[in-house]
Amino acid sequence: MPTVLITGASRGIGLEFVRQYVADGWRVLACCRTPASADELTALAAASDGRISVHALDVDDPDSVAALKSEVGAMPLDVLVNNAGVLGQRHARRGDLDYGAWGDCLRTNVMGPMRIAEALADNVVAGTEKKLVTISSRMGSIGLNAAPDSIVYRSSKAAVNMVMKCLANDLGGQGVIVTCFHPGWVRTDMGGSAADVGVDESVAGMRAVIAGLGPNDNGGFRNYDGKPLEW
Repeated sequence: MPTVLITGASRGIGLEFVRQYVADGWRVLACCRTPASADELTALAAASDGRISVHALDVDDPDSVAALKSEVGAMPLDVLVNNAGVLGQRHARRGDLDYGAWGDCLRTNVMGPMRIAEALADNVVAGTEKKLVTISSRMGSIGLNAAPDSIVYRSSKAAVNMVMKCLANDLGGQGVIVTCFHPGWVRTDMGGSAADVGVDESVAGMRAVIAGLGPNDNGGFRNYDGKPLEW
């Protein structure tokens, strides 16, 4: 049974990853900050015949990440999905920046995925598929950006793209495939009801691309349908 670990698994894109992977016969380690209030996730776990395990995880907290590593132990992970993230200060632009909120956003969106990757890299190396996926955004693309706003969120996603490119260079020699995805503008709490992509469509697209990733795809940045994106 292949195994996937997903962060930010209590709602939105993360919850849909859990739903689709378990339906496809995978073992799922679903991580979220407060399992006690993650009603949909815990209901899925209860109906999964033990194939979903729910783990408390705050990616901002080194002790929480260390506790997760202790729970996972040496278990091989075929796919690791870094999904946990925050929007930060919405529409932030020059003259209106909350630097505290900016720091918080960078901590979660950049350092958080790196903490998880550092803690669990050996588990991914031990897996059969060896895939480390981070949910980024085309808003982190420098080449595609023609807007003056959303500086906080854009900069956090540009930074995590660079972190993952460095990890691709680091772990590629051990057979790990590291890639970042733009999930689309998805109808979630973060994306809003006006977004043009359903969460099921987004996750199904990413899962199809993940399944087909090979060594030559290491270090890529892709749309949810697999189209390469400009850094």
